[in-house]
Amino acid sequence: MARKIFNSPSFVKPTVVDVAPKLLGHDNWVFLDGKAHVDFRKGLNSLFTKQALECYLPGQDDVYNRYFKDFVAITKEAGGKPVPFMAMFREVMCAVSLRSFVGHYISDEAVKKIADDYYLITEALELVNFPIILPYTKTWYGKKAADMVLDEFAKCVAKSKVRMAAGGDVTCIMDAWVKSILESKRWREAGEEGIATNNLEKPVPLLRDFTDMEISQTLFTFLFASQDATSSAATWLFQIAAQRPDVLDRIREENIKARDGDAMAPVNMDQLESMKYTRAVVRELLRYRPPVLMVPYVAKKDFPISKDYTVPKGAMVIPTTYMALRDPEVYTNPDEFDPERYFSGDAEEKGAKNYLVFGLGPHYCIGQTYAQLNLALCIGKASMMLNWEHHPTPLSEEIKVFATIFPKDDCPLTFEERKN
Repeated sequence: MARKIFNSPSFVKPTVVDVAPKLLGHDNWVFLDGKAHVDFRKGLNSLFTKQALECYLPGQDDVYNRYFKDFVAITKEAGGKPVPFMAMFREVMCAVSLRSFVGHYISDEAVKKIADDYYLITEALELVNFPIILPYTKTWYGKKAADMVLDEFAKCVAKSKVRMAAGGDVTCIMDAWVKSILESKRWREAGEEGIATNNLEKPVPLLRDFTDMEISQTLFTFLFASQDATSSAATWLFQIAAQRPDVLDRIREENIKARDGDAMAPVNMDQLESMKYTRAVVRELLRYRPPVLMVPYVAKKDFPISKDYTVPKGAMVIPTTYMALRDPEVYTNPDEFDPERYFSGDAEEKGAKNYLVFGLGPHYCIGQTYAQLNLALCIGKASMMLNWEHHPTPLSEEIKVFATIFPKDDCPLTFEERKN
């Protein structure tokens, strides 16, 4: 049923709460439908190729190097007592996203400000909320935070356009997109002026010009899509890795081998892709604790969803990914965390149609490879740099929903530096 909804773009389109267009921008690409959405998306696909993803790794590495040292300092400041780390994981993943999306065009101070304020945007998009923006409400604070992010991103776009025009190297997603836009512009201008294009490689796809604000809004939606989901995944990943030392030991062993024992050495895409067990752990984590449980759609017209029921035009229809990811016919002991099913088992082949973590159809998550490799980098580097312990409470396995899912006790942990 979930697959049917995801794959029925003629009947449904993604929707969000009423205030979302006010925060993300009414003309944001996520609100496009049909051909307009497909055409816009084509221009983004090249930003997530293997070659492009490798360009973003140094920025991600730098963030983890810095924050993992902070984890140890936080534990020391607490006198060795456990500290709930959910908020810190949200900050880390926000910083990683920002360095991946807009690189070092954005200051450390702005990264910290966005990371601190992003929860206001999440709160503003809760299902039960004011549909209008009134002063001092959650939606009002969310709008102020969103405007601040968009303004920072627009400044970054302007800087990137100058640097890419001067032949600078691509270091972030924004650079890659701006470079493609500039190359497309040069090609078009050469044709319009009757200049031979023999020495130019035609960009595929050929992109139109995008304004600084259009690029800023799109990057904001990348942050919107990644922030809560990766924060959820990282929180559960550290909790479960601590609970399962057998799993953490194998992650550590694989990463030490792939990186020649040097946690601080830059990682490349071949090394990251070679870590098959680490990636299997991430894959299983996303099945076992899928960050996004529900994906709201709205019926564009009457939708005969089954032989017995037709969803009326204008009604919301909300598929969940949870049941497909817990299907006992596909996953043996589905309520157990078992990375082996993706490492040596048949879950990848047998459950291909069930793995709806990143959606399906024309609106599937464009950053799904990026997200999984980023999480593999995160837990792999942590395994080499840190030892940590989870301090369970009666709420550790209880789930709370804050856009995505988190342990109710916010994941109390202690960290120490790992000595090689």
